[in-house]
Amino acid sequence: MTLTIATLERLIGFNSVSARSNLEIIGFIEGFLRERGFRLTRLPDGTGQKAGLYAEIGPSEGGLLLSGHTDVVPTDGQNWTRDPFRMSRDADRLYGRGTTDMKGYLACMLSAADLAARRDLTEPLKLVFSYDEEVGCVGIQKMADQLAPLLGSPRVCFVGEPTEMRVTIGHKGKAAIKATCTGQNGHSALAPYFVNALHVAADFVIELRRTQTRLATDGARDPAYDIAYSTVHIGKLSGGIALNIVPDIAELILEYRHLVADDPERIMDMIRDAARRVATRYRADFAGVDITLDRYNSYPGLEVPQDAPEVTLAGRLAGNQNIAKVAFGTEAGVFSALGIPTVVCGPGSMEGQGHKPDEFITLDQLSACERIMDRVVDEISA
Repeated sequence: MTLTIATLERLIGFNSVSARSNLEIIGFIEGFLRERGFRLTRLPDGTGQKAGLYAEIGPSEGGLLLSGHTDVVPTDGQNWTRDPFRMSRDADRLYGRGTTDMKGYLACMLSAADLAARRDLTEPLKLVFSYDEEVGCVGIQKMADQLAPLLGSPRVCFVGEPTEMRVTIGHKGKAAIKATCTGQNGHSALAPYFVNALHVAADFVIELRRTQTRLATDGARDPAYDIAYSTVHIGKLSGGIALNIVPDIAELILEYRHLVADDPERIMDMIRDAARRVATRYRADFAGVDITLDRYNSYPGLEVPQDAPEVTLAGRLAGNQNIAKVAFGTEAGVFSALGIPTVVCGPGSMEGQGHKPDEFITLDQLSACERIMDRVVDEISA
């Protein structure tokens, strides 16, 4: 536990909020692994300000894969009572941004790397460190084409998001969409003569709520989730310049989160149809009315059969049979899409600590994760 805590303290000290470069934290991880004989491949993004990392030690075939992201969510506007980028301890709690999501797991990954470097391995230990997970699993998707030939065929991938060490076999996929509603400018004294873009947007919101009702009543269902159906959510509505001007542009930011059993393209078509219905109603008054949709980000869901071999293996290594599905998204769907058997399992509580001020992780959770890491290394050792 001493190495894990010391490493976590170093990791917390890097301000790796998604909006910033992560090169410093990647450089630290590279140095740690290079000293222990790992083969390293840095995977930079197009800007040169972000990079992922692939590392392996031991033989090339098979093995076990551990994966985590290096970025954290911002602390702006949160009421922290301590420095979020300096780890502090109070009894059995370690505080700092990312302790739970998910630098606690990264520290355990590096402890496993240290142990593996001192063992005679019969299979490789493989590690992936990504970036920009917190803004929609962006980094891992950019890395995927480069990763695919490097990864080979590991028996299982553990994505270490906080699940309180439960083996997690499912989460929903997600897409984020910007909808731009076009109406007419005009003086507000003559407002009824013009098509107000905010009115168009409001009617679109009503149609989206009807779409949500259809998904809840007629779509796929999975009682393993708190919300058992796919969802549509409007997160932001904006428009207008001044009170005395009829707005000609309004924007909505929305998302859908879908069960794997619900085709995401079908949901997207439902949203397109809703936009088309609204725009058509207004075009009798102004032919230029439109609603354009830009699906600017998406990531796949995860659905692993409970009797799959990777679930059995993960349960054995975790030392428990607590199988779960979670509400939040992860990078696991990307690894699964690459053909790698994948589960999610990591220390800490997303519900209790994820993205919150005074984020912490308990020593019990770190210790439980360390025990899994010890079993992981035992599994691939002579």
